[in-house]
Amino acid sequence: MKFIPHAYQKYGIIRLLTDAVLGLLLDMGLGKTVIVLSAILDLKYNRFTVAKVLVIAPKKVAETTWSKEVQKWDHLKMLRVVMVLGSQAKRIKALNTPADIWVINRENVPWLVEYYRNAWPFDMVVVDESSSFKSHQAKRFKALTWVRKHISRIVLLTGTPAPNGLLDLWAQIYLLDEGQRLGKKITHFRERYFEPDQRDRETIFSYAPKPRADEAIQSLLGDICVSMKAEDYLELPDCITVTTPVMLDSKAKAAYQKLEREMILEVGDATIDAGSAAVLTNKLLQLCNGAVYDANRTVIEIHRCKIDAFLELVEGLNGKPALVFYNFQHDLSRIKAALKNSGLRIRELKGPQDEEDWNARKIDILLAHPASAAYGLNLQQGGNHVIWFSLTWSLELYQQANKRLHRQGQTEKVIIHVLAVDGGVDEDVIAALGDKSSTQDRLMNALKARIDKVREAA
Repeated sequence: MKFIPHAYQKYGIIRLLTDAVLGLLLDMGLGKTVIVLSAILDLKYNRFTVAKVLVIAPKKVAETTWSKEVQKWDHLKMLRVVMVLGSQAKRIKALNTPADIWVINRENVPWLVEYYRNAWPFDMVVVDESSSFKSHQAKRFKALTWVRKHISRIVLLTGTPAPNGLLDLWAQIYLLDEGQRLGKKITHFRERYFEPDQRDRETIFSYAPKPRADEAIQSLLGDICVSMKAEDYLELPDCITVTTPVMLDSKAKAAYQKLEREMILEVGDATIDAGSAAVLTNKLLQLCNGAVYDANRTVIEIHRCKIDAFLELVEGLNGKPALVFYNFQHDLSRIKAALKNSGLRIRELKGPQDEEDWNARKIDILLAHPASAAYGLNLQQGGNHVIWFSLTWSLELYQQANKRLHRQGQTEKVIIHVLAVDGGVDEDVIAALGDKSSTQDRLMNALKARIDKVREAA
């Protein structure tokens, strides 16, 4: 695909080429990965200013996003991306594999620093979702500060740099400038811009910004941080769809492929009508989500890969509300269980009170089935992010469900996040939703194509 950048994307690339340290504050789904990759390509092969690039990202993002983005755009295909994931032996092998960019999950940063010590080889580091480095006490933050002197170019990517307040900024900005703007120590930053908030006689539990602290901090960071929410740069459509690939681990992939093969080959020689096609494709969709019903309607969990990707996506929103669509009842129960200890306000859409509370911003995650939320609901005041945990074959339901947020009265760009298992039937549904034929025709055509694919591989 040919990359034709928006004006704000051009601006971001130029800043990355000219600035050795930069915080790129770009909202989720607005193309920050292709901006950074385009700059890396230029820096390495045209300007010869970087040699080895490290990307630090959430685990599911590290598994898929960066390598998929290179494959997606024509101008990036010469870039070699290696994932530094898995066992220690696999990680060491990956580090010794020739490449341009090495991608590691954030949990393994302390290991990586210990592995290289003073022989740190990466002259450029990109921290994707840098708000996960907001704690100055976290091992990942401390480890990265130990090798900061060996890094000549560093980029922070996030849409929400201060999800819990301005104190979250100190650690992230320290990674950029090593304390030049907000102070060498967080205590100095806190004393200058904050005052005790909740406390008892001996302990201070929280801090509140002093008057005009926000403006003062913003003025300090203006030269090294770019907010892509600024209207000067933003030229975007009203609604953006972002597909997030979900990579199955080896065990989950084997289980998925085995069950898919057995089910498809079982019906492959029989006459497939709409009834049997619907049953089979629904079962495959359940497999993508991680659990299936057995003959007794008992839920059997196969994997947690999509649940883990969903949790990372929610974490990346940093408290921004999301309307989440699910397909099966076991999707609903597994999502609710996964979010149980998140601290977020979770609600299932059941009636008018839920609609009212969502629009009043009293709900962080609103769970809904597309069939029950496709018509008549006005949810545009409660948020601008939609997450499809599991898709529907019905184009009408899909479009109408998205319209709950993307409608008159919405003041922000609506971003639709679609979780799709790489190589799974999720991808068939996404492709089919682009087809204007009937739901039944889309389902049948997709299933026939998958049967042929599985037969060839069998």
